[in-house]
Amino acid sequence: MKKDSEGPPSPLSGRVRDLRGVGPEREAQLKKLEIHTVMDLLLHRPRRYEDRRHLKSIRELTLDEAATTRGKVVAMGVKTFRNSNRSVFELVLEDETARLHCRWWNLPFMQNYFNAGDEVFIFGKPNSLKPRTIDHPESEVINGAEEISIHVNRIAPIYPLTEGLPQRWLRALIWRALEDFSQAIEDFLSEPPGDFPCRADAFRLLHFPETIDQAELGRKRLALDEFILLQRDIQARRRRFEEKSKAIPCPGDNRLIRPFLGALGFSLTTAQTRVLRELRQDLAGTHPMRRLLQGDVGSGKTAVAACCALMVIESGYNAALMAPTEILATQHYSNFLKWFGPLGVEVHLQTGSRKTFAEELTTDLLRRSPESTPKLFIGTHALIESGFAMDKLGLVMIDEQHKFGVVQRERLVRKGQYPHLLVMTATPIPRTLGLTIYGELDVSTIDELPKGRGTIKTFVRSTESLPKVWAFIRKQIDAGRQAYVVYPRVEETGSTGLKAVTKEFDHIQKLFPDRLVGLLHGKLDPESKQRVMDRFRSGEIQLLLSTSIIEVGMDVPNASIMLIENADQFGLAQLHQLRGRIGRGSHDSQCILVGAGKKAESRAKLKVMEDTLDGFKIAEADLRFRGPGELLGQSQSGAPSLRFGNLEGDYELILLARKIVSEEQGNSGTPPKPLKH
Repeated sequence: MKKDSEGPPSPLSGRVRDLRGVGPEREAQLKKLEIHTVMDLLLHRPRRYEDRRHLKSIRELTLDEAATTRGKVVAMGVKTFRNSNRSVFELVLEDETARLHCRWWNLPFMQNYFNAGDEVFIFGKPNSLKPRTIDHPESEVINGAEEISIHVNRIAPIYPLTEGLPQRWLRALIWRALEDFSQAIEDFLSEPPGDFPCRADAFRLLHFPETIDQAELGRKRLALDEFILLQRDIQARRRRFEEKSKAIPCPGDNRLIRPFLGALGFSLTTAQTRVLRELRQDLAGTHPMRRLLQGDVGSGKTAVAACCALMVIESGYNAALMAPTEILATQHYSNFLKWFGPLGVEVHLQTGSRKTFAEELTTDLLRRSPESTPKLFIGTHALIESGFAMDKLGLVMIDEQHKFGVVQRERLVRKGQYPHLLVMTATPIPRTLGLTIYGELDVSTIDELPKGRGTIKTFVRSTESLPKVWAFIRKQIDAGRQAYVVYPRVEETGSTGLKAVTKEFDHIQKLFPDRLVGLLHGKLDPESKQRVMDRFRSGEIQLLLSTSIIEVGMDVPNASIMLIENADQFGLAQLHQLRGRIGRGSHDSQCILVGAGKKAESRAKLKVMEDTLDGFKIAEADLRFRGPGELLGQSQSGAPSLRFGNLEGDYELILLARKIVSEEQGNSGTPPKPLKH
């Protein structure tokens, strides 16, 4: 592939202000659209297209319906109004069926574009039929069969504009640029991959297609170029990392894993065993592990992470696990303490409110030189604080990695000398994001749930159904089950119509006077949160009212009901996480989503939850509804800025770009494997 960076500068890098018709005012307007060069102009993508091909006679025009017609100029002139600066230029066209009056207000110079007898194409919406009149239509003079229409009688591109910049002027400028620089565009990339058009044809198809399918083909060709550049960058970063980093050998010797697995009380699933084999191979490899472990809610990622930590500890190194909330960090601490305590492995918690390692350093444990024995550190952001250090760090594990930014992840990794990295998520990564945003990571997927779990059914209900919902919950609690009730707000804020957990608490207590109702939200102090969670886990609290704070870190097998009010206020991934709090025991569970709202998108979103439990399908739907920008959030720096590529649907294009770049590299280095769903 020949790139325009080789040899002399390409004409495409020339300044747009040097083009015919671009004066200082137009140059300033184009700058606002970030159009500085000829290439910027060609890359200015239409935001939509108007089909102006279906010609109507003047008599066939209907009120307020956009259409294309044509006629001969039979009259024209400018009329000014006394006692005002207003004027109107009127053009009268005639065909064999009727006459059409076209008016341009306060644009007297329009008379310079027409002559009596001209054949003119017109596109616009009639605002009167007596006489037939269109104000400010798109127009084009066609005085010969050989002339090509670029504004009407075709599929016309509609571009993003800025104040004062006419659509017609910009369309004409891009047309001229395509004509004048066609050879330079060909030279920029002359070898089209596969069945795609060359770059020059792709630009023509994008800007002036004959069909909508042609416009999409042009977009895909230019999107492929973007994805190729992106994959080059991803694979180059991967190679640079592998060249400069030396792996910490952590194959382990099974002296801790064997008794750990024997005491678990259950056997690993086939998927867990397969993934564990992949991780062990990485930990014993020549380069530090960089792996994404994804698996649906309840698939057993934590047990796999525990095995990884034990391999590293067996090899004489410390391990760290970072979680996004104190609730989840404390849950992990409790589990790992129970698992690792009998093995003689120290587990420490490092959060904003609790630091066990710092406390123990001031006790008699100091005499035992705790630095000399490998440990597991579990914590929140407190792990990446500058004042906290971990010697001989061999493995960094990050749970619910989408809650952290790239920078936070790197800060934890830099606590050691290129430790192994395992990032985990119960919100599966859409395939396109897996090949781009997370393209530097190898991917392991636990695609199997443990046996012995009850089924989960999801129901979408209206607010009018709440009395029946509460009756159903009463019946389940009387049968010995427990329930979560989730609200979008802690406290009421204005007249939003959204329910607040603190206000609803009193109401629910009155509904269930004979049951213990718990309250949990982010404004409680850590001790109060822990006390409520412990009482719910023990079964003392039957109904737990909460905000989305429980979406991670709660594992109560007896809880079989999840009621989410104002459910349309939550994202799909968040709803899936919340639903994952139930179905962890042998009982059948029900998730009830109340309040779909009036918007069709809200109803469609909740319908996805009702139709599937598959986290991968939900992740793809979430990407379609929210787009990559909102899905990733501000914390995920490094998200690609794409003009033509679509991370919501261009999976096959990204795979092709990945293949092309791998072949360019001569298959040097092994790129990450694509996600498997």
